[in-house]
Amino acid sequence: MLEGKVVIITGSGQGIGKHAARTFAEKKAKVVIAEFDRDKMQRSAAEIGKLTETLGVHVDVRDEDSVKRMIDQTISRFGQIDVLINNAAIVPHFAWNIPRWPRIADMPMEFWSRVVHTNLYGTFLGTKHAIPHMEKRKAGHIINLYGGGGLTPAGACTYMVTKDAIRTFTRYVAEEVRESNICVVTFSPRVPIATETAPEEALKRMPGPEVLGQAFVLAAELPMDQSGKCFAHENGKLVEEPPREG
Repeated sequence: MLEGKVVIITGSGQGIGKHAARTFAEKKAKVVIAEFDRDKMQRSAAEIGKLTETLGVHVDVRDEDSVKRMIDQTISRFGQIDVLINNAAIVPHFAWNIPRWPRIADMPMEFWSRVVHTNLYGTFLGTKHAIPHMEKRKAGHIINLYGGGGLTPAGACTYMVTKDAIRTFTRYVAEEVRESNICVVTFSPRVPIATETAPEEALKRMPGPEVLGQAFVLAAELPMDQSGKCFAHENGKLVEEPPREG
């Protein structure tokens, strides 16, 4: 079903994004490795390129011109966009036992802006510029990443503001593009994950991205009647994620 489809994954130079890229490559989809870190982008594109046709693109999801170039490069190379995964984000990774983020009263404006612009604005910009190409073909899937963060101890506020906003953004955009047959969903890993850059202690204690299995492939195959919802991976299936409480 996904063979020959074109999939853009932001933040796919490592971690969850790279895992998602590999699962699509194994299905013989064409994969765009979109990444801010040029070295990670090139390494990931070379690795995924052994499995399928791959394009590596440097992108800053906070910058609209950069995001538009990412979309234009994809169209120039492949002629279409079937799936967009808005994965790029600044994540606190508190489960790795790294320092908590500042309380709001102590937070520099620059810190707040960098997180909001990366997580929320990045999702907005990718979605904005992918939609017209999907509308032309009356088909497409957009998958936005969600994540959890506890109320206590302090530190997760900025992150959760962006992620709760992304869930709301997803619900409303889903209705805007429903008639164009574009399915827009949120995906939550649900569990903390240790990626390549995690401390050794966390790598031994926590699951890696492979715990998500085929979650992104399954999300890219969801029917239109599931558009606007949030899903998580459970026992090889996608299950609807209830609204977050506290």
